[in-house]
Amino acid sequence: MLRLLLIFLAAVLALPAAAQDQTDPAKRIAITFDDTPRASGALYTSDERALRLIAAMGEAGVKQAAFFLNPRSLDRRPEGERHIAAFVAAGHVIANHTHSHPRLRDTETADYISSIDAAARWLEGRDGYRPWFRFPYLDEGADDKPKRDAIRTALAQRGLRNGYVTVDASDWFYDGALTTAMRDGLDVDLQALADLFIESHVEAAGVYDVLARTSLGRSPDHVLLLHETDLVALTLVDLIAALRADGWTIITADEAYADPMGEAMPDVPFSQGTLVEMIAWEHGIPAPRWYERNNTNLAGALFRERVLGIPPEEN
Repeated sequence: MLRLLLIFLAAVLALPAAAQDQTDPAKRIAITFDDTPRASGALYTSDERALRLIAAMGEAGVKQAAFFLNPRSLDRRPEGERHIAAFVAAGHVIANHTHSHPRLRDTETADYISSIDAAARWLEGRDGYRPWFRFPYLDEGADDKPKRDAIRTALAQRGLRNGYVTVDASDWFYDGALTTAMRDGLDVDLQALADLFIESHVEAAGVYDVLARTSLGRSPDHVLLLHETDLVALTLVDLIAALRADGWTIITADEAYADPMGEAMPDVPFSQGTLVEMIAWEHGIPAPRWYERNNTNLAGALFRERVLGIPPEEN
């Protein structure tokens, strides 16, 4: 499926200019991080990771990324407030990811809204704050349309815009697999892991751009989902370089969220995932409408084979 989607994209770009739409064909993408602040990881302390992320974005020329915060985490990780201030001082912005990271489908509507409001009370008035809200787990209510619509109404009443994602390669899974493997004393090939991680994210960007072009007739300003993890800190400079080598321009979160696509509120049977997936579904594009390695069974098999050196027949 991935190969077919990429062939389709190549065919679109090969069309004569008169046959293409008149929008800018350049591929543009912003960098965003979820679940800040996070605990120390398998490779770095939380202090080390924050410094590495700031340095990596400076080295890679990322002028502005967005960090979506869960302020309740500061109860367990008070040093996170120092990290958040450092991210903002480096030119990055912060936004709402709920106070405690609940999953909407498993949470009463009133309780979910209370978590949004609690995070907003911590955020509002702080330097770098943007009135964006990102759904934890990218779960916008799953198949519960009344709950979905109630949260959409609540966000509009509060002046919060959907801090949507358009490109997702399940970065959290690879960091978790690394943590588990190191905890279990397994021999982890970090270079192979970095290669797999970067490859997956560049491929995912291409897949979602094909879906967006097919649905919208243009390449929108994209938003890449990452998490504040050790693996991202380890690979970010090379990931940005690989995206640029694949034709992507790195833009600010402010630029990305100015794209008119952000006004879309797809009405689909199951509201979860990237905005591109849901728009594609609404436009009648058949499944799969996502990057194949977001199937963690597939991603896990690749991790075991390429990173841990376990032969496929033993996977």
